[in-house]
Amino acid sequence: MTTSSGLIWEDDVADPILSVSNIETYYGPIAGIRGISLDVEAGRIVTVLGANGAGKTTLLKTISGAMDPQKGTVVFEGREIQKQSPDRIMRAGISHVPEGREVFPFLTVHENLIMGAYTRKDKAGIQDDMALVYDYFPLLEARSRQHAGQLSGGEQQMLAISRAMMSRPRLMLLDEPSLGLSPILVGQIFEIIQRLNREQETTILLVEQNARMALSVADYGYVLEVGRIVMEDTCDRLREKEDIKEFYLGMKEAGARGKRRWKKKKTWR
Repeated sequence: MTTSSGLIWEDDVADPILSVSNIETYYGPIAGIRGISLDVEAGRIVTVLGANGAGKTTLLKTISGAMDPQKGTVVFEGREIQKQSPDRIMRAGISHVPEGREVFPFLTVHENLIMGAYTRKDKAGIQDDMALVYDYFPLLEARSRQHAGQLSGGEQQMLAISRAMMSRPRLMLLDEPSLGLSPILVGQIFEIIQRLNREQETTILLVEQNARMALSVADYGYVLEVGRIVMEDTCDRLREKEDIKEFYLGMKEAGARGKRRWKKKKTWR
């Protein structure tokens, strides 16, 4: 498959499940993202890296319908979905796990999970998926009657992902799943993300500041800076890029001792 920037994914033959083309989204007069184009192939994990304020959250909100783009198209499974309401986009097969988890704090864990399946009518299937969620996150089963607001940050992140699973999405949007979590919990969450992709064949678009972890689990990556895509490649290749090593992985070039990092400019090599 050839990406929107002309790069070719190795060993790919399928069309993308999601194709974002030249979208621009604004907060009043201020551009949040500017002319972004990217593709997500079915069955893959694709990551978008970037610092705070780069536009990662705006990108996911635009895809999920929480924000409308002023320009460009968002195509999911061959149909344009930009400017549709979030509930229609969710019914189409996209689930969004927002930054900060955003669970319903006064509902129990069980009730939060039921909310994730509110568009479904197949009671037997819902029960099967509830059992599947508890298989992935056994701690949630033990907390099923507890109010979500009483859970720890890591448990709330587990619940947010589980709630998204309950709608049986074909594409899951994950916004900073590692935010505020301990290294042990980060490892557990990313292991579950890989299992969801591998075992449930859920396609995942992951935005993340933890570049080392994101590049270790994803197949393909984009780098977003100040609302624009500045680099894209397979994650194996991105890990070898000098700018990625320096500015995202904290690895200095040989012979760079004594050079002040804040004086160095990105060249996106």
